[in-house]
Amino acid sequence: MNIPSSKHPRVVIVGGGFAGISFVKKLFNKPVQLVLLDKRNYHTFQPLLYQVSTSGLEPDSIAYPLRKILNKSNNSFFRLAEVHQILPENRTVETNIGSLVYDYLIIATGSKTNFFGNKNVEKNAVWMKSVPQALNLRSLILENFEQATITEDEDRRKALLNFVIAGAGPTGVELSGALAELKNHIVTKDYKDLNPDEIHVHLLEGEQRVLPPMSEKSSANAQRFLENLGVKVHTSTFVEDYQNNIVTTNTGKKFKTETFIWSAGVTGAPVRGLKAHAFVEKTNRYQVNQFNQVHGHEHIFAIGDIAIMQNEDYPNGHPMVAQPAIQQGEHLAKNLLLLLNNKSMKPFSYFDKGTMATIGRNKAVVDLGKIRFGGFSAWFVWMFVHLWFLVGFRNRIVTFFNWVYNYINYDRAARLIVRPFKTKRVEMNDAD
Repeated sequence: MNIPSSKHPRVVIVGGGFAGISFVKKLFNKPVQLVLLDKRNYHTFQPLLYQVSTSGLEPDSIAYPLRKILNKSNNSFFRLAEVHQILPENRTVETNIGSLVYDYLIIATGSKTNFFGNKNVEKNAVWMKSVPQALNLRSLILENFEQATITEDEDRRKALLNFVIAGAGPTGVELSGALAELKNHIVTKDYKDLNPDEIHVHLLEGEQRVLPPMSEKSSANAQRFLENLGVKVHTSTFVEDYQNNIVTTNTGKKFKTETFIWSAGVTGAPVRGLKAHAFVEKTNRYQVNQFNQVHGHEHIFAIGDIAIMQNEDYPNGHPMVAQPAIQQGEHLAKNLLLLLNNKSMKPFSYFDKGTMATIGRNKAVVDLGKIRFGGFSAWFVWMFVHLWFLVGFRNRIVTFFNWVYNYINYDRAARLIVRPFKTKRVEMNDAD
C-alpha cells in the first residue's frame, strides 16, 4: 500500500462515512498515523440521496472527496481499497490492494440494505444506499416517464407510472413525498402528453403507522401531509414477494409496477475475520462495550451503524442514523488519545438531538425531546440541520441555491438521464 513507517501508532480506519470521518477529523495532526480505507474516494451525505434520485440535487452536492477532507492533516493517508478480511492475531487487514498492519483498527463500515431473506425482492427491487444507486433510480424514474409517453399498451403504461415504496421510515416518507411533488409540479410541464392522474405513489409500511420511531403526533402529521400530496399510504402491510412486476402483500393487495423501491430496513456491513462472539448475527453488527471496543478484541473498535452498544437505555443498540455515528466517532477519538497517554477511557453516552423527516415543500415533522411540531417551521429546521451537516462549504452553498431555485420555480433542475438504466441488476448490485 506504500504507507510509510512512523514513530507514532498506526490507526487504520475502514469506512469514510459519518462515523469514520468524525473520528479522523478529531485526530488531525495528533501523535498518531491515520490510514483511511474506503472503496470509494468520497464521503456520501446519505440523508439527501433521495433528492438525487428524484432530480432535486446533483450528486456532487452531497458527495465530498475524502482526500480533500484529509488534506488539512499531515498525519493522514487515504487508500482506495476494499477490505476483504481482518486478521486480528497478526493485527493485519487484507484488502484488494494488499495487506496493512495496524496498531489500532477502527471499523466504520456502516450498513447495507436489509431484505430480510426475501430473495425475489433483493433480485428485482431497486434501492439506494449509494450515489450510483441513486443515479440509477433517477434514470429509471425518468425513463419510465419517457416510455409511458410512447407505449400503446395501457397495462404497461399503468405499470410504468405506478411507483411502490416499501418502508415508511424517514427515507421512504421523504422519497414518496418527493415523487409526489415530481408528479404535481414537473410532469405537468415536461410531459404534456401524460395524464398526471395516471401516476400513483404507494407507500407500504408493516407497522400500524408511518415513521414508527417518531412520536404518534409526528407520525399522524406526516401521513396527513403525504395524503394531501396524493401519496396512498398502506399501513400494516408487509411485502411478501416481488416478481414479474407484481408486488404481493400480506393483505392480499397486489401492485403492478415497474418501479418497486425497497427502503424497509438496513443491516450491518461487517468485514470477515472476527470470531463469532464479537458479532451479533441477527443484526450483522459488532458487539462493543461502552468504549466501543469490539468484544474480545482490545485493539479493535467499531463505531456507527456497524456497532451495537447495548445498555439499559438502548437494549437493542443505538439507532442506525447519523447522530450516533458522529458522536461515537468523536468520542472514540478522544478516548484513543487518553488510551495512548495511559489514561482511563470514558464511557460513551449518546445525546439524542431529535428526529426529523421532510415531506415535500413547506412540510416536515420534528421530534426534539418532548417537543413535537410540523409544517413550515419544521421544514425550515430540517433544511438548516441538513445544510449544517453537509461536508464542505461549496456543498452547502450549491445545495442551498438548488433548494431556493426549486422552491421559487417549483422545478427540479437535475432531470438528466446521464447513465441509462439498462437492466435492474447491472448497477443496483453496486455495493451498498
